[in-house]
Amino acid sequence: MIATRKTLFAQLFPAVLAIAGTAATFAVTATPVRAADANAFYSVTLAAPVAKPAKLMLGDVLWSCAGDSCSAAQDTARPVVICTKLAAKVGQISRFATPKGELAAEDIARCNTPKG
Repeated sequence: MIATRKTLFAQLFPAVLAIAGTAATFAVTATPVRAADANAFYSVTLAAPVAKPAKLMLGDVLWSCAGDSCSAAQDTARPVVICTKLAAKVGQISRFATPKGELAAEDIARCNTPKG
């Protein structure tokens, strides 16, 4: 009887470790680093802070702005076009970045040039 328990334990132990390892790995990878920016694709620094935190809809994308920064999920338009639309709503932009990198200085200048 004791030998049967040891064999059963020896057979189940690797399975229990595998389940525990899988659960631990999932918990670590499923936890966002910063919950507030979990869906942020665009990261923007404004030249002057907004008066109060704001949520803006530009096209199909919801922007969150607070202080001198704004962030939003990815849109289908080119970053310069998005930057221009945002600048028209919130004012001068000093930095516009995506996971692929930051807009060049000349593109930022185009963002901040009033259309009309």
